[in-house]
Amino acid sequence: MTEDVRNIVLGVIAAGISAALGWLARSYLWRRRLRRRQAFFGLPDNSESLLVVNRDAGGPELTVKRHDVFALLELSAIIKDCGAHAQVVAHDTAQQGFGERTEFCVGGPASNRRMAAHMHSLLPGVRVNTDPEPGPDRGAFQIGSERYRLEPGITEYVLLARLTAGQGQGSRPAFLFCGQLPVTNQAATRYLARHHERLARKHGGNAFALLLKVVNSQAYGPDVVELVGDVTRAAQAPAPAATPRASSHRAK
Repeated sequence: MTEDVRNIVLGVIAAGISAALGWLARSYLWRRRLRRRQAFFGLPDNSESLLVVNRDAGGPELTVKRHDVFALLELSAIIKDCGAHAQVVAHDTAQQGFGERTEFCVGGPASNRRMAAHMHSLLPGVRVNTDPEPGPDRGAFQIGSERYRLEPGITEYVLLARLTAGQGQGSRPAFLFCGQLPVTNQAATRYLARHHERLARKHGGNAFALLLKVVNSQAYGPDVVELVGDVTRAAQAPAPAATPRASSHRAK
């Protein structure tokens, strides 16, 4: 074997080793990223999860609003990426314990009994005005002493929460998407899909509640979302006594 041939062979071997090491490094990083995502969502390989949706007010059949369907699609992509499975159930048929399976609950408490139960038990500091009569506070959120009013198509709010039943490794989280309108539910699921890595770094496996503002949805749909703030402490605290002088937040 001549020296030139030897150099070629050695170069090919070195290139092969480098390629193999690069593939192993990328595979390791991908798997570590996947494990972190699975841990945040509580979705290990081949696990089961629930997508809890409300029923349309028009009848007893399971009819989901268009934007809520889009929200379910966003969540289905997350579940698939984690290698898990999903079951879609109506809010009034999801009669099971909390923490057995990861749960994604979509819709406000007026149309989603499961959402109302979760908020009553785990987020007592949040009040949602479910009065069907027209008025300035219809659909408004009150979190602690702050009130957030709905202005359809201009300023709308949605609560995105990750709640846990306990600290045990077998306990699965519940994700709540409680919006003033269906478009805000979609906005919250899209926000979670885009920012789950940052949220996992910040909160780890702990519970959190974020208030998001959807800006000018009549022009931008669910795409323009602002983080109003982390309201975990106020949302988990006992609700304060009702007061007519609570601060109100409106679009300017």
